[in-house]
Amino acid sequence: MQSTWEEAHSKALREYLDKGMPFSEIARALNGRFGTAYSRNAAIGRARRMGLSVSERSGGTAPNMPKQLDAKRLRAKRVRRLAKPAPRATTLERATALQLRCVAITPRHLALVDLEAGDCRYPYGGDAEGEPITFCGHSRREGSSYCLSHFHLTSAPELLEKRAPGRTPLRLVEAA
Repeated sequence: MQSTWEEAHSKALREYLDKGMPFSEIARALNGRFGTAYSRNAAIGRARRMGLSVSERSGGTAPNMPKQLDAKRLRAKRVRRLAKPAPRATTLERATALQLRCVAITPRHLALVDLEAGDCRYPYGGDAEGEPITFCGHSRREGSSYCLSHFHLTSAPELLEKRAPGRTPLRLVEAA
């Protein structure tokens, strides 16, 4: 394996490791001694490539390792982890708890291709597999895609003043 470390630098790294110096100090010492720009991580990587293990050097445990849990604390932690969480409401229970707003309007159930420019685009159906999606089709409110009833159904009253509908011009692009 090709290395950019000179042999003298590797020998100095080994010497500093034998003295028990931390890698940050080793990198500083190498840079001061040889005029290099090795980082702490570069020194760690070179030590590993040389076959010098960090755990062997520090007596088997790294200084920042958490202390071992005693058996009593370990058992208590395991019991907390295995405790069953509170039962969650099923989807059906949550759905029945919801109070949905609805509109007393009879949709025209038009297909997308049958909609005119001024028709409401509020969708119906498509919930079940293979069920077609149809649209309301009543005259839509100015500046909206929906009729007045569906507009109020889908819009939050506090947001109406903040948002002004705009028209976005579309341009046709030729397919590649």
